[in-house]
Amino acid sequence: MADDKDVLRDVWFGRIPTCFTLNQDEVTEREAEAYYLLLPRVSYLTLVTDKVKKHFLKVMRTEDVEEMWFEYEGTPLKWHYPIGVLFDLHASNSVLPWSITVHFKNFPDRDLLHCPSSSVIEAHFMSSIKEADALKHKSQVVNDMQKKDHKQLWMGLQNDKFDQFWAMNRKLMEYPTEEGGFRYIPFRIYQAMSDRPFIQKLFRPVSPEGNAYTLGDLLKEMYPAAITNDGEQKRYQVVIHGIEPLLETPLQWLSEHLSHPDNFLHICVVPTPSD
Repeated sequence: MADDKDVLRDVWFGRIPTCFTLNQDEVTEREAEAYYLLLPRVSYLTLVTDKVKKHFLKVMRTEDVEEMWFEYEGTPLKWHYPIGVLFDLHASNSVLPWSITVHFKNFPDRDLLHCPSSSVIEAHFMSSIKEADALKHKSQVVNDMQKKDHKQLWMGLQNDKFDQFWAMNRKLMEYPTEEGGFRYIPFRIYQAMSDRPFIQKLFRPVSPEGNAYTLGDLLKEMYPAAITNDGEQKRYQVVIHGIEPLLETPLQWLSEHLSHPDNFLHICVVPTPSD
């Protein structure tokens, strides 16, 4: 892969300043103060919020505590989406710090998956990596890895170790030069105003004639409403890791450099804020 290591580092170390407050309906023995944390964009809420849980448990009785879950402005936050995706999808135009409400009761089973332990997060993460590699390399790279290699990917994410993760993830980003890119690009397009979870279809990074497809080409095919035509007012922002990449950016480059650790390119289409 092209070695734009600074881009990889910027993506990995992206942080969102966040203020966690306890839902006012929770029963506490004394007032619960807010808790502030810099959340890593590339991680998962349930993986990085042990400190939040400990903070609020200090003011609660054990019998009042069930599974912890999070909500932003009435929307339960899906822990199995990367944190950066949750922010870009629901709060990209809000004032920082991001204000998240913490709950310990009334778990919304219809909206969220249960997450009883970090092994559930690991299983979800590894399943995404395997799915991405099936699209990119027919699963050849992941299948050639040993169990300790899989563990290195997970431990790199869990412990926020950029070098440990990328020493192994590099292999998942390689492809034969003559092919010009992966077999298919692992991507998901999320829409802020949709009940549909996301769009995910097969899409190659290179045309049959050998030309590189761009982010704009992908959107024209998958979500044409996101493209602003000449003379039209811009209705949507297309956001990846908190930025709006140029639509002319080659998809292969985006997949190599702006994918999350799960190896998917997560693209959020959100309404342009009204002035």
